[in-house]
Amino acid sequence: MHNDKVISMLGLARRAGELSMGHDMAEQAIVKKKARLLLFCSDVSPRLINELEKTAQKHNARVTVLKTAYTMDDIHYSIGYRAGVMTVNNENISNRIIQLLSQEESVNGN
Repeated sequence: MHNDKVISMLGLARRAGELSMGHDMAEQAIVKKKARLLLFCSDVSPRLINELEKTAQKHNARVTVLKTAYTMDDIHYSIGYRAGVMTVNNENISNRIIQLLSQEESVNGN
């Protein structure tokens, strides 16, 4: 079961203009050092994950990288935009999402 609070926080970030969705937008946020949290959907390719992690390292971006249990379809249905990767560009929202995802992992025993 997915954590609806995470989806709510992603929606809040999008409405606040603090969510960069899709490869190009996420990469741009990393390069400009706006990104605080880099989220991958569970069904993205390992090549995409590797590419954006290398981009973050190359630009010394201070970004937390997480792979979620959400699929691209889950994100599309909930937020209205189909993307496999996104960055959250607000420190407080990022910290809250990280906290919620870690709580979900501890409940699921991962």
